[in-house]
Amino acid sequence: MNFTAANPQSQTDVADFSNMQSLIDCGLLTEALEEMQGALFPGQPPPEQILQSLMHHALQGEVKPYFYCMLRAVLHNILRNNPPWGSPVRVKYFLCVLQCPQCKGGPWALLEMLVRSCMSSEPTCHSLPSPASLEQRRFHVDLQGFLLKLFQFELHASNTGKRGGSRSSVLVSTFWSVWNRSTLCSRAVQQLAELLIQASLWALPSMEDWQMRIVGTLHDILAVVVEYWCQEHSQLNRNLVEKGLADLAQYISILCQDLPPEVLQELIPSMPSVRLRMVTADAIYSHICCRNGIVTGMESLSLLKIVSSYIPALGRLSGRAPAGARGPWARTACLRPGHEPGATSCANQGSSTATAGPASRSRAIMGTVALEAPGLEKENIPRGLNRVNAAGETLIHRACKKNQVETVLRILSLPGTDVNVKDHAGWTPLHEACNHGSSACVQALLQHCPTLHLDTQVDGVSPLHDALLNGHVDIAKMLLRHAGSSLLQQRDDHAQTALDLVSSPALREELWTCALQGDTATGSKVRDLPFLEACSCLLSCLILSYALARDVPSYEVAGRALGPTPRLARALAAHSAHCVTAGWADPYLVRHAEDLETLVGVGRYLRQVPPVLRDCQGRHTRILMRRLEELESDGIALLRNVPL
Repeated sequence: MNFTAANPQSQTDVADFSNMQSLIDCGLLTEALEEMQGALFPGQPPPEQILQSLMHHALQGEVKPYFYCMLRAVLHNILRNNPPWGSPVRVKYFLCVLQCPQCKGGPWALLEMLVRSCMSSEPTCHSLPSPASLEQRRFHVDLQGFLLKLFQFELHASNTGKRGGSRSSVLVSTFWSVWNRSTLCSRAVQQLAELLIQASLWALPSMEDWQMRIVGTLHDILAVVVEYWCQEHSQLNRNLVEKGLADLAQYISILCQDLPPEVLQELIPSMPSVRLRMVTADAIYSHICCRNGIVTGMESLSLLKIVSSYIPALGRLSGRAPAGARGPWARTACLRPGHEPGATSCANQGSSTATAGPASRSRAIMGTVALEAPGLEKENIPRGLNRVNAAGETLIHRACKKNQVETVLRILSLPGTDVNVKDHAGWTPLHEACNHGSSACVQALLQHCPTLHLDTQVDGVSPLHDALLNGHVDIAKMLLRHAGSSLLQQRDDHAQTALDLVSSPALREELWTCALQGDTATGSKVRDLPFLEACSCLLSCLILSYALARDVPSYEVAGRALGPTPRLARALAAHSAHCVTAGWADPYLVRHAEDLETLVGVGRYLRQVPPVLRDCQGRHTRILMRRLEELESDGIALLRNVPL
């Protein structure tokens, strides 16, 4: 090895790597690596071709155990002496080195290949020797950890301002292209989420340390990716960040819909990113409720929604029958083939700008459009089933308007019926039945359609609003007995709940009693404990993550001075958040005040928790009940902390 100066720290030192390629060609791999280790100086990484050659031999298992140890040390020394952040040249160098030497697919392809080779599943680019030796498998796991460390260093450099922009980042180049950097849910990030879930399914049955280390590394990489992207965009557009997190959470919830409950209980609490854990738990729980026909409301996540909607929904989920062969979350759905719950046909999605008031809606039938219904016998198809009029109304819309319950039942018996189909204005068959007082049709929809959407709104008008606006109290009571008090949380465009439309105190009390009957209609026995435990685990994670992400005072700090927070809590105990925050311009401060209002009044929601949950001996359900009690203690502590 030759140097131009005796002092190894001198700026004029130049490492000579010319002899290393010859050693590699002669099969002296360890000797080449030892010589490289002595020639590493800041700003002088070894040529990419030499490292790629050494990586190729290591991945193919053509080396001795000592070589793996040396290569690990060399990689970490290169990273320490030549950090990539802020230097496009160094970024390009690591992108070139950290890839499969054969397919040149980049760092993501390398990471996926390393994980899948450990899982003994099909690799994404080329096959590795199987079975892998213990040292080779350990090197694969260590190389995954090296990629994580590189990404973590880039996140830290971004936090401290030591970066040259997002373009000078290995992480960004790995998970985003030039064209999709404004979205969190890129294809590579989606693949990372898929790989994490597959690795969890593979590792959790055995729970071996090296397998759980792989799962933990993938969790940490996903957290770094999320935090890096959120940090890059939070100063420019906070709404974009929330939308990006929600999109990724929805994607993960789709991936998780068929996971066993025990896997879900391990996967979600293990997410290091608080914000991602919060929105993912919310998305999965909402999806479960939707698939089981339980209304949780369409409003954005808040502490009020958790305690007033999600907890009663959990009581209804406790009465869910054990799952059959279709998976732990599945229920029979009245949907078109290939449609997910909540999806509507593109032909039936339209604007609601041309709608009239709910009490005086009328739609002229100006023509019909015939649609095909393959696979059905003509004698089983009600006449006019496949005709949609100019307003976008299907036969089930028209039958609900006229209270033709026999026709509705025949339509519901047909495979693939979409009971949530919308006309051009956005009205569903349930809306029409509630608007026109078709009690028999409403009862048929509630009894035979577990995926019926009771919370769909058009210009703020929900089916419950529609029924009360038109004086159909019997239908309103029917809806509340079926869905519970969560329907009473919905507000129309004038911020009015359904009870605000009722002037009679006696009638308001009757409606509230019906809502409580709906909340407690699950009985006193848990029918599927593993399922309930998974749902309770999701809600526990959601409450804890929400408190951390949204700065809701916890029991650990509620007894200490919190600046103006205790005084605000006292004001909210005496007045509504709507009055206190009138004129506030910052929506995040308004949301914080609304959370405090819920916190100081959470006791009245706890008194409505179904007994089936209070008496459940499942570990996660008991933890959830304890956290709800802690929320009540937090509110009390805030009120007591105000100086007189």
